[in-house]
Order: sequence, then structure tokens, then C-alpha cells
Amino acid sequence: MGSKGLTLKQHIEHTLGTGTIEEAVRLPPGEDINKWLAVNTVFFYNALNVLYQVLDETLCTAQRCPTMSAGPQYEYLWADGVRVKHPVKLSAPAYVNTLFDWVEEQLDNPAVFPQRYGAAFPRDFLNTVKTILKRLFRVYAHIYHSHFKQIVRLELEPHLHTCFKHFVLFTKGNRLIDDRELAPMKELIDKLTRGGP
Repeated sequence: MGSKGLTLKQHIEHTLGTGTIEEAVRLPPGEDINKWLAVNTVFFYNALNVLYQVLDETLCTAQRCPTMSAGPQYEYLWADGVRVKHPVKLSAPAYVNTLFDWVEEQLDNPAVFPQRYGAAFPRDFLNTVKTILKRLFRVYAHIYHSHFKQIVRLELEPHLHTCFKHFVLFTKGNRLIDDRELAPMKELIDKLTRGGP
């Protein structure tokens, strides 16, 4: 990501630690929007990956979560358009692990996420970011719908809410996820964006 990316990452961490989440999601004056999207996408992936690891292998298992869902009305199928061209049903942990592997491939590919300072972003970069963030949202939706009681028992509810609020404010503020995709979490999103929880 280069030194400029590190500076943007430090800006995010500083504003989250000393300011408001609303400040942390705003593009800093004079910054390149693609760099801002890249740094935040990496940040959101890392935060969600750490959070999900708490559930992985013991709480979110193929037996407990045979489908990747966000309640009874929303089931998510996996397809990446390359290796898996036709959507397939996976258990929640298989979906999440496949997704995380796919996201890492995108983040590690300099043709998709430039690693050198000054390198050009691909023409379809915004669409790639939108796809990554839409799929990461599905993990949040699954956690809230299927594992919220466990999150509360582990005393991780404030952390989950903070991470999700940051994610939602950034994605909504930059119009990165269609409202239809956010439907499984509409009530909580409305509460968080009004200053709740």
C-alpha cells in the first residue's frame, strides 16, 4: 500500500481513537478517493476477520450454520465468477472462509490493489471494492442474526457495534452497498445511523 496508505491508515486509527466515527469515514481533504477506498477496505476486512475468528470453529460450525444466511429470509450463495461461476450453497463457515480467501487474493494482487506509491488503480476498482464490501456485509449480517447471543456472552457486543457502525457509515456515506443488500440489517442500520444503539 505504500507510505501514503500507511498515512491514511494512521488517520483512520487516530480519528477512531480521538474523534467520532463520522470523522473517520470522511475522505480527508486532498486525498485520492481510490487510495481512501483501498485503505478502508483493508481496514474493514482485517477488523471483520479478527471478529469472526472468535466464532470460527466452535460457535459457527457447519452443523450449527449449514447455510450462509441472515435470518430465514436471506440466504447467500457463493460464486466468484472465476473458479465458481454458478452460485453454490455453502455452510456459513465454508462461505466465510472462502470469502476471506478470495478477499485476500484481491488485496494481495497488485493489479487489483496497487502496492506501490503512485501506481494506477484499475478502471474497475470501484466495482471490486463494492463487491468486497457487499460480501463482508453478509458476514456481519450472519453474525448479528445467528450469533448475537454468543457475542453478548463473550462481552463483544460494544466492539461488534462499533465495527459495524464504522462499516455502515463508510459504505452508506460513499454509496458502496445498495440499500436492497442492507435489508437484513435495516432496523439496526437505521438505529446506528441516527446515533443509536
